[in-house]
Amino acid sequence: MNVLFEDEGQLKAGTVIADHDTSLQVEAVSGKRHKVKAAHVLLRFASPSAAEAIARGHELARTIDTGFLWEASADDEFGFDELARDYYGGAPAAPESASIALALAAHPMYFYRKGRGRYRKAPPDALKAALASVARKEREARDIEAWSAELAAGRLPDALTAKLDMLLHRPDRNAPEWKALAAASDAARVGPLAMLAASGAIPSSADFHFRRFELEAFPGGAAFPPWGSLPALPGLPVAPVAALSIDEAATTEIDDAFSVRSLDAGGFEIGIHIACPALSIAQDTALDAIARRRLSTVYLPGRKLTMLPDEAVDVFTLAAGRTPPALSLYVEIDASGAPVGQRTALERVPVAANLRLESIDESFTDPAAATSPVQRDLATLWRFASRLHEARGKADADRIDYSFVVDWDAQGAGERGRVTIVPRPRGSPVDRLVAELMIHVNHMWGRALAEAGYPAMYRVQSAGKVKMSTQAGEHQGLGLSHYLWASSPLRRYCDLVNQRQLIAWLRGEPPRYAANDAGFQAALVDFETTYSQYAEFQDRMEYYWTLRWLVQEGITECTATVIRETLVRVDGLPLVLRLADASGAPGAKLRIAILRVDLLQPAIECRSLGPVAGSAAPATPMTAA
Repeated sequence: MNVLFEDEGQLKAGTVIADHDTSLQVEAVSGKRHKVKAAHVLLRFASPSAAEAIARGHELARTIDTGFLWEASADDEFGFDELARDYYGGAPAAPESASIALALAAHPMYFYRKGRGRYRKAPPDALKAALASVARKEREARDIEAWSAELAAGRLPDALTAKLDMLLHRPDRNAPEWKALAAASDAARVGPLAMLAASGAIPSSADFHFRRFELEAFPGGAAFPPWGSLPALPGLPVAPVAALSIDEAATTEIDDAFSVRSLDAGGFEIGIHIACPALSIAQDTALDAIARRRLSTVYLPGRKLTMLPDEAVDVFTLAAGRTPPALSLYVEIDASGAPVGQRTALERVPVAANLRLESIDESFTDPAAATSPVQRDLATLWRFASRLHEARGKADADRIDYSFVVDWDAQGAGERGRVTIVPRPRGSPVDRLVAELMIHVNHMWGRALAEAGYPAMYRVQSAGKVKMSTQAGEHQGLGLSHYLWASSPLRRYCDLVNQRQLIAWLRGEPPRYAANDAGFQAALVDFETTYSQYAEFQDRMEYYWTLRWLVQEGITECTATVIRETLVRVDGLPLVLRLADASGAPGAKLRIAILRVDLLQPAIECRSLGPVAGSAAPATPMTAA
């Protein structure tokens, strides 16, 4: 006796060796012996042999039209043997019955299994959907194969071009486009990013990094939504001053300016003038919502994303030749530069000049060398800033800052954009002048709000950690009892909020924000988080442009100074590296070989060439290829 039976989900045939009613000993066609429960036996037959029956059954199953079989099936539940009688007519032979059992088991989309040997045909809608799914998967498989072949040939398929944001920045590993990229990358034994770059998908490594940041920080897009227009400015008195600002050449959001006025009784009145957008950008307006979402201007070499639309910035920026509204702190000083009194005013300020850092002759530190009204004003401001610096008792950090200038009309490192890195010692006279005046205005206004009981967004520092707080506290790093940010309201949302509080205080009105205001608290937390995110991105992009400068200039060797253990700072660049093979005491000079620079990661591979021989500082710190 032979049987057709189920074993671990498969249909098998074999010869019965022993029948124990509830179970059988069966030798399968493969030669393996099975203990089969009687309930698992689908068909018993004497002839043909088990091997012939199952082989012939498979042959017949391949000829069966599954669609016709589905059409011929009853709507109710049925057994395979019932369908075999209907399909073949009369009493089917064992191979014919086996062929129906095999066909039903092989097509679960058409026939739902309801028990051993029993089925129910799939509803028409469910079958249609299942067949469409199979067709889609087959089409995707063909597409994946074709796209992968194009990538391997160094071409970017059109279908992948439309999905570049996903492929480059937000991989969806279930998407067919990603599967094609993964297949091509695996075959070529390179990373997906390298594969896309080889196909021309990343024409600009700078744009690649910028786009990744945009998607992270501005998922809805970096463009400004409609915001209407600004209300008319209130009438304000015009200050009897001629203010000047000091900024880098690329600055458009000019938040601060300074003025010097001689007093009849002797001494001078120093004016620190801060642009005043809070006069028109009211809380909970469309423009305020834009600033609240962005929270800060984003700076990076060659680009920036402003907190406010250009049209709004243009109204309030302290541009030369205009008389924009400003919140001013006036400090009366004696001839030595010591402060003897101060006041705050809301007014319009005539701006006489926008000085650029690059063009300022630092001879203003010598009052006797001043030959123009601007130089004399700078000399007076310098005298006042020096007194403020001495009063704080904090030494300048001894380090070099670097400015990055990108010429997008030139080529560098094989792509658009040529970078120049300009070192500038921190603590230069012009830096100290601006910094001390900004620190002073933020200190004075922070103290005024705290003493008046007006909540504000303060900057506090203790145990080396700087954080935002709604409570005034000591800023140990600056040596101040009160400190907040209110000097850049065009560029930072916390400054705009603090300026609203300052205007209310100055006018004798209730605070715009209460200390327990949930929106106020949330804005502080969001600002701190977002400001840190932006700062990290700026650091990453400065690192990228430093590496790009190395590629652009063909630098293959440089010198570095040991900071500690394996940490070194490349001479003349804002670049700190960790070299496993570095050696030497802190301050020692090493020669460094640049082995590889990857602008997409970005990353650099270097190795130490040993100490610089015969000199503490080499004559040629950079060597080009």
